[in-house]
Amino acid sequence: MKEENISQTEALVVIDVQNAFVSGSSAIPDHTRLISAVDLLLDKARIAKCPVIFLQNDGPPDAIDAPFTWGWNLFFSPLPEEYVIRKQTDNGFEGTSLYATLTKLEIRKIVICGLLSEMCLAATARAALEYGFDVLLPHDAHATYDVPPGPGSEGVPSAMAARAAEWSLGDEIQICASACDVVFVSNSPE
Repeated sequence: MKEENISQTEALVVIDVQNAFVSGSSAIPDHTRLISAVDLLLDKARIAKCPVIFLQNDGPPDAIDAPFTWGWNLFFSPLPEEYVIRKQTDNGFEGTSLYATLTKLEIRKIVICGLLSEMCLAATARAALEYGFDVLLPHDAHATYDVPPGPGSEGVPSAMAARAAEWSLGDEIQICASACDVVFVSNSPE
């Protein structure tokens, strides 16, 4: 573990917190907890004047997150100075301007939150680590769906699937218990 405070970070990356996944009949289990944690992170980042980057998934035409549908819209409204980066793969860096944006802003430490824990969030976290970013993941600020039973196996509750996704990221990622533990520190000159 690094000597510095693991809960300090310079930017917030909000992954796929879109209407389809946190509202209505297709919402993830316990979506209200996730919304509350992400809302807290947004407040903290904005008060600290740290960059906020929203990743928005462009699902296929028949998906609940197909572009320009209600489900595709971001749940939280970005402020004018915040970034919205659209993506078409799980990895938020692949084919997008995410790396260039973070580099331009001279960001090295990011906190990530959002959906889905084992898919887009995990893929983006792995890529961030490969690019050399320090990554902090608050346990209460990401979520996924229940995993249905498969051949010869039982289903997995969403909370267990999210925890397994955390564990799969290995020792390089830093995990804190709650969005309450995150401290944003602006790296820009006042």
